[in-house]
Amino acid sequence: MGIKRIGKHLLEHRWRVRREFPPRVLDAIEQAIKAGEATHSGQIRFVVEGALDGVPLFRDQPARERALDVFSHLRIWDTHHNNGVLIYLLLADRDVEIVADRGIDAKVGRAGWEAICRAMETDFRAGRFEQGVIKGIAAVSRELAKYFPHAEGGPNELPDKPVVI
Repeated sequence: MGIKRIGKHLLEHRWRVRREFPPRVLDAIEQAIKAGEATHSGQIRFVVEGALDGVPLFRDQPARERALDVFSHLRIWDTHHNNGVLIYLLLADRDVEIVADRGIDAKVGRAGWEAICRAMETDFRAGRFEQGVIKGIAAVSRELAKYFPHAEGGPNELPDKPVVI
């Protein structure tokens, strides 16, 4: 466990999320999810966590492992077609992870998700958080639309509202 990482997480907590993701940006992200889900039958959730604290921080939990915990906690795996996708941003580390349920993950694969994550991280390094998230949602939606086209009258199984931890 690195003291530098602990310091960054302790100092760069929730205030950073409020600055980079004010209500206007969270609303834009929600609208992007709604627009994307109009093109496919998949389910997308966006979660931003300012920094780790408590046990996850002191266990030095990697962003990928934390994303898997969040995926499970939010029950994103519990969709009819196994096509739920989590876009998780750990802001203190500027690390994006995409966790996808087995139905869509088998089609896109780790390399496909990684490419989307790296593109988002490029925008984040430039300070373009809203743009990076919305482009990421659009990229995930394109993948979902290829394999799970929109079904008229299909249910919206998961909330579209972004989650801030």
